[in-house]
Amino acid sequence: MKVTPTNIPEVLVIEPKVFGDSRGFFLESFNQKAFDEVVGEHVEFVQDNHSRSARGVLRGLHYQIEQPQGKLVRVARGAVFDVAVDVRKSSPTFGQWVGVELSEDNHKQMWVPAGFAHAFLVLSETADFMYKTTDYYAPAHERAIAWDDPELDIRWPDVGGLPSLSAKDSAAAAFRTAEVFD
Repeated sequence: MKVTPTNIPEVLVIEPKVFGDSRGFFLESFNQKAFDEVVGEHVEFVQDNHSRSARGVLRGLHYQIEQPQGKLVRVARGAVFDVAVDVRKSSPTFGQWVGVELSEDNHKQMWVPAGFAHAFLVLSETADFMYKTTDYYAPAHERAIAWDDPELDIRWPDVGGLPSLSAKDSAAAAFRTAEVFD
């Protein structure tokens, strides 16, 4: 696999080896031993999630203030613009973000460690977004930051208008007032 650090060193783009021919392709989407070597520690995943969304849907920026989740994310069908924002106040990259296009064609994955807010915007007609988490979903501890917060200045791709948001994401906090990690 090929591993590319982003502008935030803990966030990694992972490209598995893809073996393809006229019949299709094969790839190993996860290997515990190889993943632990990449991140430099043992990471235990406890939950797998699968989300299907239409073009223009934006989910996030989400994180859990307690029971923080690391996420290994990928797209099985379609394409998304995937974003991680550092919400660790003691970090030198606090408030910075990285964004990567993940698609069924490029097979890229992104490792988003605990301590980061995460979001994705669907670029294709539909997208099947899959992710592994290091802790269980805990709705009481979930927090959301506004996707369009001017202080973060995330440069979202144009999807032909404003993104479609859930009620929770429409009411998300400003970055300046959001509860963050120490």
